[in-house]
Amino acid sequence: MIKSYNDMKVYKRSFKLAMDIFQMTRKFPKEELYSLTSQIIRSSRSISANISEGWSKRTYELVFKQHLINALGSCSETETWMAFAKECHYIDNDTYNHFICEIKEIGKMLTKLHKNWITHEK
Repeated sequence: MIKSYNDMKVYKRSFKLAMDIFQMTRKFPKEELYSLTSQIIRSSRSISANISEGWSKRTYELVFKQHLINALGSCSETETWMAFAKECHYIDNDTYNHFICEIKEIGKMLTKLHKNWITHEK
């Protein structure tokens, strides 16, 4: 039984992803602080933020599902920023592949949750 967004595996994984990305970006050049670094941190944090915000509105099924769609959008945005980081040679291929695999797994979890969510609190 899920009593809080904190109980959701997808929330936990997305929060950890955001923290791991934050740690990774600490090695980015200082001139990227207000561009790539800021964008990739914001988009990765947006995934778990949308899950938690949506959870608080879960009695409105369509609103909750819209937040899951927003979280999926943030997954895609984060994936794009990771591609920029790789192309700029701020991260190596192994690091890139690790993060992309995790982003894609979180995306699959969000898609499954969106597909199967039925509000029982009506």
